Amino acid sequence: MATHLDLEEQEQLDQLKHFWKQYGNLITWVLILVLGAFAAWNAWNWWQRDQAVKAGAMFDELDKAAQAGDVERTARVFADLKDRYPRTAFTQQGGLLAAKLQFEKGQVDAARATLTWVGEHAVESEYQTLAHLRLAGVLMDQKKYDEASKELDAATAKEFEALVADRRGDVLLAQGKKDAAKAAYQKAWSAMDAKVEYRRLIEAKLTALGAAPDADKAKTAEASK
Repeated sequence: MATHLDLEEQEQLDQLKHFWKQYGNLITWVLILVLGAFAAWNAWNWWQRDQAVKAGAMFDELDKAAQAGDVERTARVFADLKDRYPRTAFTQQGGLLAAKLQFEKGQVDAARATLTWVGEHAVESEYQTLAHLRLAGVLMDQKKYDEASKELDAATAKEFEALVADRRGDVLLAQGKKDAAKAAYQKAWSAMDAKVEYRRLIEAKLTALGAAPDADKAKTAEASK
């Protein structure tokens, strides 16, 4: 009996040796690739968390400088942020905040440059759209309407569709294109949630152009929300 088992075990061992000889290297390399990918994924996640923590600390510094109205210090911190951590959300937020302060302090060219950087380098489309939207406003104030329109063309995040249409209406109206402005405002009014207070301002713009939204349509739109 023992001999029979020994022979059977030997046969299984020989089969295992043959299998390993034939597929051993392949299995080893697959394991190496899988474990390597897992290690790389963990390292990437750690690196991203580390970047976010460091960028967050710098953003706090930028925020404090902005609240203090220190435009030069705000600009310096933002410059460091975009050099060191250009792909983090904190850098994109920092750019929008820095541009706001720069504009308020009369540094219009600096604000334009900052918003342009965010619009071109932001990873999230929402931040890109916000930058393009705000830059369009700055350009409109400078009466650079064609450039403002191009910025609005680049503002593509779905969440901001209504605000982009509203700003486009402002640009068109400033150009004297009342019918086109009216159409843009109507698009903005239709796209904006009826519960948002800003919708009343869009309605006021339409009313001023003699195109107040139909009351029955307004009730239907609000009921469908």
